Amino acid sequence: MAFTPNLPAAARRHLEAAEELVTGTRQDVAGYLYGIAAECAVKAMMENIPLVRRDEAFYAHFPELRTILRDALQGRVARPLSALINDDRFLNNWHVRMRYADSRQILSDWVAAWSEQARRAVNAMGS
Repeated sequence: MAFTPNLPAAARRHLEAAEELVTGTRQDVAGYLYGIAAECAVKAMMENIPLVRRDEAFYAHFPELRTILRDALQGRVARPLSALINDDRFLNNWHVRMRYADSRQILSDWVAAWSEQARRAVNAMGS
């Protein structure tokens, strides 16, 4: 089955799921979902920026996605996305491969930071 991407909806869905999990005993899974939510939000914002190499960026994950976008972003239309991407703390320590890691490797301080950053990214998408 082919799934049609809807990046803003996916960002909000993953953020909502993370918020439900973080209040329970699965902060590690919440942390992963915060990163996915932030990535979806970033990719939703990059859809409106013509200089981004879409195929390369669409399938990239942090931290590689940050490098691709930093090379491509410029101009006024890119400012909200640039503000996220140029913050070296944004999704620091988050990686898509963490889904294979032992949960003890996912630090609660990281999850707290990813939570704030995912909410900031989803809010930056606008409505």
